[in-house]
Amino acid sequence: MKNTSRTLLAAALVLGVVAGPAAPPVLAATSSPADISSPADTSSATASERSGIPELEAAIADLPTSDATAALVRVGGTEGVWRGSSGVHDLTTNRPADPAGRFRAGSVTKVFTAAVALQLAAEGTLDLDRTARSYLPDLIPASYGKVTVRQLLNHTHGIPAARIPGDTVEERYADRFRIHDPEEMVRSATAQKREFAPGEKQHYLNIGYTIAALVIERITGDTYEHQVTHRILKPLGLRDTYLPGADPHIAGPHNHGYQTMRLDDGTTGLRDVSVWGPTDGWAAGDIISTTADLERFIKALFRGRVVRGPLLREMFTLPKVADFPTGDPAAYSVGLSMKKLGGREVWGKSGGRWGYNTGIVSTRDGSRTLVYSVNSTDAKGQEMNTVVRDIMVAAYGSP
Repeated sequence: MKNTSRTLLAAALVLGVVAGPAAPPVLAATSSPADISSPADTSSATASERSGIPELEAAIADLPTSDATAALVRVGGTEGVWRGSSGVHDLTTNRPADPAGRFRAGSVTKVFTAAVALQLAAEGTLDLDRTARSYLPDLIPASYGKVTVRQLLNHTHGIPAARIPGDTVEERYADRFRIHDPEEMVRSATAQKREFAPGEKQHYLNIGYTIAALVIERITGDTYEHQVTHRILKPLGLRDTYLPGADPHIAGPHNHGYQTMRLDDGTTGLRDVSVWGPTDGWAAGDIISTTADLERFIKALFRGRVVRGPLLREMFTLPKVADFPTGDPAAYSVGLSMKKLGGREVWGKSGGRWGYNTGIVSTRDGSRTLVYSVNSTDAKGQEMNTVVRDIMVAAYGSP
């Protein structure tokens, strides 16, 4: 897509936890604890079912403002259903968090991008084993000429991260309305020396998905945003999910996100970061959604209603290489990642944007799904947010 067209359009975790309960809790049909708001209908539930699940209730009750200001959780699947929310809509009014509010889902966007690419592969329009350069000869230099589309999607491409201005959260905040052009980000990345030969290791970065989305645009003659909307959002009825383009606002009801940073008076405190330009993430991290929509999406995905046939296996196949930074076995597939929790494999994707942490998780058979949105005050910190960790352990158990 040409830069002029894109400008017009713009104008319009790996899963990880620490030690917790030895086994996953047994879920009741519904839960509506007195101190945690819940949209679930409990009219047909027994008294014991209405009492809630202590582990999940405890995970989001009495949120410490130093960690998070709101938490929205949905657990589903054949093992039972639980809904809960806690915290506040904003720190000015302190009214309760809206359980149906929209939020920035960060790198959960990658699952949507991967799904579109796999649909195109199923249709014969996209070849996962062809090189990215063969699709984008004017953008991908010869030095990265052997990188395939599959390697873009499973993070084994060896292309370093694009250079984004700003080293601190304060610098990034001051620059939050900058519009980042995807082609320019790719040129910034590919101008650097490769981290490793394609297919030799894995390094989780956004750049592969930026290139993959440009490939999608090139072969369809359409925008990435319209392809996701046409192929996934509309067919699944995800009415509260959208791609914002360059708009820094979250449209519709949403709980405010806050970030710990240095304030104008020199002190350290919480700043409202709900309004922030999303173009640095684009197809790797810009989607806005709700827990209900993401729950519907992950259920449909795992049931084969989004990516059909053999290509769905790409999302549940880990490359047999080592992680570049740590040397551990690769944990990312095409679009998803895998972790063993509570004695079984769970698959999903986490995401972080300033003020918001999100996750979609499920067992492979869909017996237990989890979707959460936590308004973390350090959503891009080095360590996993403690509220997110507690939710994961409560839903699935410890590693």
